[in-house]
Amino acid sequence: MKIQTLLIAFVTFLLVSCYTPPNIERTDALAGNYQLDPSHTSIVWRVSHVGLSNYTARFNTINGTLVFDPLSPKQSKVDIIIDPASISTGDTDFDETIGQRSSYFNAGKYPEIRFISRTISLTGENTGIIVGDLTFRGISKSLRLNVKFNGAGKSFGHKGKTLGFSATGTLSRSDFGLSTLSNFGIGDEISLRIEAEFNEK
Repeated sequence: MKIQTLLIAFVTFLLVSCYTPPNIERTDALAGNYQLDPSHTSIVWRVSHVGLSNYTARFNTINGTLVFDPLSPKQSKVDIIIDPASISTGDTDFDETIGQRSSYFNAGKYPEIRFISRTISLTGENTGIIVGDLTFRGISKSLRLNVKFNGAGKSFGHKGKTLGFSATGTLSRSDFGLSTLSNFGIGDEISLRIEAEFNEK
């Protein structure tokens, strides 16, 4: 028991000693190519469920890259790919329905949801707007995201730099040919909440 306690204490010490609080200062040292960290990234969406609640779900399989230019953020580029079959609602049977049926995400025919940025503009010291093309169910539409740069720091288990971001946005599911149950009180507007970390390549 003593050895186990000592090991836990030692590992905790190592983790704490590696941690550095994130810094929102955008220095040239942060420039470069980054890979999305799927284990520290989430994309959560909500839609009105007959006006009684906001039905909430997320995706479990997300990959992507970021080319980051801290001194000229408008030159940065983000490319995110989501597996629509990785939908998680808390009900595995319904996950299968939403992910695979043609009246929903139809992942067999359209195996990825992809977002590629087109423009990036700053709105504050660590906030900005990303406008890009979202391709879903074979249809591409413009999507605007309000983004906050949470800073650069050290993530556990990764030896390089890590950048953290939070973002929000909205879209209309009917724009992508998805109107299932709209006549039965299921909302059209989808709200997005994104939390993402990118590790230095």
